Amino acid sequence: MSTPISALTPDFAVAPQLQPSDMSAVAAAGFKSVIINRPDYEAGPDQPTAAEVSTAAKAAGLAVEYQPVVSGGMTSQDVERFTELLETLPKPILAYCRSGTRCTVLYRAATGNS
Repeated sequence: MSTPISALTPDFAVAPQLQPSDMSAVAAAGFKSVIINRPDYEAGPDQPTAAEVSTAAKAAGLAVEYQPVVSGGMTSQDVERFTELLETLPKPILAYCRSGTRCTVLYRAATGNS
């Protein structure tokens, strides 16, 4: 996997867009869960769908949740759901979006860490 992963804590990291083919490397890196925050087709038809990534993640033994959040349009409901996922998914968790920034903002809003 050539995608850079940025650890925010020992139990949570963010990454830019991941591919289905990255999921075995994500599992091998020790992650237990993946949160997909990038809406399907945000970058057009060439972007892998959440379903494609989810299938590969599950095959690699990862828990996976699709929580699409529109860039620049984060809501309080988005933060509440993200908080629930942080509390319930097996750790460590890797979240991704287009660049990792949206996931970082969600994490900070959900945990109060700035």
